[in-house]
Amino acid sequence: MQVEQGEKRKMKNEPYNVDVMAGRPAEKEAPLFGQRLAAVRRNKGLTQKQLGDKMTVKRELIDYYERRSPNPALDFIERAAAALDVSVAELLGSEPNTTKAKPGPTSQLQRKFEQVKLLPREKQKFIIQFLDTVLDNQQKQKA
Repeated sequence: MQVEQGEKRKMKNEPYNVDVMAGRPAEKEAPLFGQRLAAVRRNKGLTQKQLGDKMTVKRELIDYYERRSPNPALDFIERAAAALDVSVAELLGSEPNTTKAKPGPTSQLQRKFEQVKLLPREKQKFIIQFLDTVLDNQQKQKA
């Protein structure tokens, strides 16, 4: 006797949670665009639902493009790139992924370097010389 999926869940008395498992596991590898889309989305620290909300589409559409769509629509590619704040070329994989930032807030050191970028060139040179001196001394102490 075959038991339906919903009946199995009722028998176990466990609710189905769409955020935990979205469909059954893939039987074949996702298309290249889908792999890139999923990688960039995860790199930005977003769930499929969060990306869908940013693009004003359903989570299921994000899942479709990540796992099954062999030929994504240009409109979707452009909207996804804009929502993920990357170029279309990067999303398509024709440009190296330069945004390897981990999800979450930027570190204090990264914020300081961003401030240094805004300084005049002469002050930047001074800071670089200072850092070189500190790093050289650190290398000498290790040796």
